[in-house]
Amino acid sequence: MTSKPVVESSAADARAYVQRKRKEKSAEAHRIGIDAAFIDHIVEAFYGKIREDDLLGPIFAARISNWPPHLARMKAFWRSVLHNSGEFSGNPMLKHLAIPGLHLEHFERWLNLFYETLREAESHPAAIELVGTRARMIADSLLTAITMRRDGLTGGRAGKDLPHV
Repeated sequence: MTSKPVVESSAADARAYVQRKRKEKSAEAHRIGIDAAFIDHIVEAFYGKIREDDLLGPIFAARISNWPPHLARMKAFWRSVLHNSGEFSGNPMLKHLAIPGLHLEHFERWLNLFYETLREAESHPAAIELVGTRARMIADSLLTAITMRRDGLTGGRAGKDLPHV
């Protein structure tokens, strides 16, 4: 006698699980002060610094002429990252791969300005750690992909020396 394998979960169960996990992630972020207002503040303050920065400002100025839509996209991106909101669609990797001349020093500066902005927000230490760690993971991923495209497999650890929060 043969029996059919038991399906552990249905598609509806899988969707319910994903929704539950999204809610849990969002609730944890909110618990430590990472709400929409916090994200809005961090994005606005951070990109204000970027625009004034001697190294990064020209890179952004060459690509962004209308800042409000860019800031709105970055807020949606960070809400997706930090709240698992699923509202951001796009491919940041492709955007960054298309920028010539990005190297470790650009990502180091980006992270240091980001960390500075987080500390100035005087938020919960766990919020600084969580957001800073996510930012570092993103920077590492982007830098590694850019370096591997340019240098091959030797660029596989390009982000190992990036600063930590």
